Amino acid sequence: MRAILVTSPGGPEALSLETVADLPVGPRDIRILVAAAGVNRADVAQRQGSYPSPAGAPQWPGLEVSGTVTEVGAEATLFAIGDRVCALLPGGGYATEAVVHEELALPVPDAVDLVDAAALPEALATVWSNVFLSAGLAAGETLLVHGGGSGIGTTAIQLARLAGARVAVTAGSAEKLAVCASLGAEILINYRDQDFVAEIKAATDGHGADVILDILGGSYAARNVAALAVDGRIMVIGNQSGEDAVFNPFHLMQKRGRYWGTTLRARPFAEKAAIMRALRADVWPWLETASLRPVIDSRFSFAEAAAAHRRMEASAHVGKIVLVP
Repeated sequence: MRAILVTSPGGPEALSLETVADLPVGPRDIRILVAAAGVNRADVAQRQGSYPSPAGAPQWPGLEVSGTVTEVGAEATLFAIGDRVCALLPGGGYATEAVVHEELALPVPDAVDLVDAAALPEALATVWSNVFLSAGLAAGETLLVHGGGSGIGTTAIQLARLAGARVAVTAGSAEKLAVCASLGAEILINYRDQDFVAEIKAATDGHGADVILDILGGSYAARNVAALAVDGRIMVIGNQSGEDAVFNPFHLMQKRGRYWGTTLRARPFAEKAAIMRALRADVWPWLETASLRPVIDSRFSFAEAAAAHRRMEASAHVGKIVLVP
């Protein structure tokens, strides 16, 4: 099969399409003929040498794929050959085939294009596990999403609105804010020329955000605490700022707030399988009725993987970028 390897840590030019050996299929695994692979910030970090694949996973990037099942393990019972699926991977998505435990795969609804479905697993699992399973966002509460135009952001807006919450977003351009508004965001904040703390307080009559989903990390820490409602929850899922988090703990204590950092890739298999089951039960009905949809920024061929990474690193995208073999 073919896979996009990282020849040595570095820039986008370090990505190289090569021939590699087929992966073995374990008893509970399925083999997927890849229709597309989602591109994530974690892939960029892996290419740069700071986020290697965990032990036992393929060493090439890729945390999510969609495609068609071509082989099932001897003890696998959830899928059959020919089924359309998308899957969450610990690594190895940038390839013409992927092998994954059947419990980390989900059926692609008829309402969803098979290529676009590659944008679903990582974003949905991240948002659902953080915003709903951990932070417990409830109907009537306000969610603040930093990076509203990202793949995570466009997913979080839709899920929160479907769950009956009010959504505020930050983004760096009118174009991105317009997309956020079209998905249901009500409070639109351009972080380049607006203070998101003041804006969220004004829009909520001083209440603040009940839940904050943060991909920026350290540089936003103190301001996130300032924007937080009493009993609020800050979910930190990235540190794109590259800075340390510095804030006065007393300010967090005054609000009985929680500052919670999580990752998805490093979670034990059992936890990831539980998240996928929760998605199947609680989120998949929205996909099946087209109430929820993947927002696709662009499709690149495998040969154009470097260009896909450059687009992501420039934060030029709105929604998800996918790679198509």
